[in-house]
Amino acid sequence: MTTIALDREQTDNSISAVRIVNVSLMILALIGSVWLLNWAINLKLSQNEVAETAQVTAEMRERQLGCLAKNIYHEAGSEPFEGKIAVAQVTMNRVDSSQFPGDVCRVIYQKNIFYERVVCQFSWVCDREVAFKPTNGANYEESMIAAKKVLLEDYRLPSLKYALYYHADYVHPGWKKEQVAKIGHHIFYK
Repeated sequence: MTTIALDREQTDNSISAVRIVNVSLMILALIGSVWLLNWAINLKLSQNEVAETAQVTAEMRERQLGCLAKNIYHEAGSEPFEGKIAVAQVTMNRVDSSQFPGDVCRVIYQKNIFYERVVCQFSWVCDREVAFKPTNGANYEESMIAAKKVLLEDYRLPSLKYALYYHADYVHPGWKKEQVAKIGHHIFYK
């Protein structure tokens, strides 16, 4: 009987030792995961800080201006000037938001895949071919003026300070976002 009791005691001690080792390994894995995640976040933040403080060249600014003017032309070309400014401002609000890329052209041409379907942030990007030639010169010129005011002169509409989204007034996406303004044929949201 004594032998059975000793065997059982040794088995219980072995199981306890295995449990202690398993718990210790799990704790080490958790600490390692937290450390790795912290390292990845700090690395990403340090890269963003460098990118944000990088000097913008004239060539980069010209490219951004062209992208913004195209976006305004396609999204609000026939809208009044205030509507053009509004589309440009939402684009710039997105550039300034951490939810979107930090570059004007990358915000405009951003595509996401939802349920194996490509979705563009601005519908014209998916609808139009790459070659761009405006069919209405006057609307494009006004779009370029609006782009310059917003991008180069930091002109903003106070009502759209936090607007990140908009849609045409004839579309009903069912968004659960706070509406902040209606300008021309577009409704703007936070």
